[in-house]
Amino acid sequence: MKISLVVPCYNEEDVIYDFYKEVRKAFENKVESYELVFVNDGSKDKTIDILKAIHKVSDNVKVVNFSRNFGKEAAMYAGLQQATGEYTCVIDADLQQRPEVVLRMMDILDNDAEVDCVAAYQEERKEGKVLTFFKDSFYKLMNSISEVEFRKGASDFRLMRRPMVNAVINMTEYHRFSKGLFSFVGFNTQYIPYEVQERAAGESKWSFAKLFIYAVEGIVGYTTAPLKVASFAGIGLMSAAFLYMIIALIVGAVTANITAAIAIITLILFMSGVQLLFIGIIGEYLARTYMQGKNRPVYIAKEILTYEEEKEEE
Repeated sequence: MKISLVVPCYNEEDVIYDFYKEVRKAFENKVESYELVFVNDGSKDKTIDILKAIHKVSDNVKVVNFSRNFGKEAAMYAGLQQATGEYTCVIDADLQQRPEVVLRMMDILDNDAEVDCVAAYQEERKEGKVLTFFKDSFYKLMNSISEVEFRKGASDFRLMRRPMVNAVINMTEYHRFSKGLFSFVGFNTQYIPYEVQERAAGESKWSFAKLFIYAVEGIVGYTTAPLKVASFAGIGLMSAAFLYMIIALIVGAVTANITAAIAIITLILFMSGVQLLFIGIIGEYLARTYMQGKNRPVYIAKEILTYEEEKEEE
């Protein structure tokens, strides 16, 4: 098998068949052999019904059907496990990431044996200025505190050789952050620009709140800097509070008013808030250790439809 396309799906009934047709159109007479690995991430619409219909009429389609919604990270992991291609690409089903770009990626891997992965990044963002600002800030923060490099604007849309895919699969951690995993495993990655297209149908599944939570996953998963910041901040605040308390008491005694006392109470409340904040940060790390210690599976598949089984039955 030359290439596998891993396609996470969550409520994609309006676009999934169009995606299938566009892949067939783009790959016809250009790719010697390929497979599509669709992962239904607990969709609440008719996505799974459409995927099963596609599977019945195709000889190169696999379908992994989750027992519930486990998230895109789990869906990508399941798809990579099922992929058998020499090259494997993670691509969204909404056609914002075009299959024609995959052909460009494949051409690079075919002509340069030193490149292990071709990743696409958005050369020009089509998002709002506020969201773009926060995303850029996230990449700057991560690159300043993390041991692995995060390429600004790079997405999960990438084509990887089999050794890199195997390395990512071997990373069995429960809380997954693929951008970090792809950087952590290393390998020679070449970045190419691509233009994000409009969604063929439906709405984006990523709200600002979900993106924020995803960013927290990345920070907690790939750096312990927040724990160090908590320690230094605690020492600094204790020193400042002690000094301020002495000054406030002296001023209060001289002026015989309650201004100093109010300031002290305010400072105590502020420090209590800071303490709770850092306790929360520590709690995030402990929670991930706790969940990892349970050794629960990243996902549970209700059923897996493969074309090999159909051939055996025939």
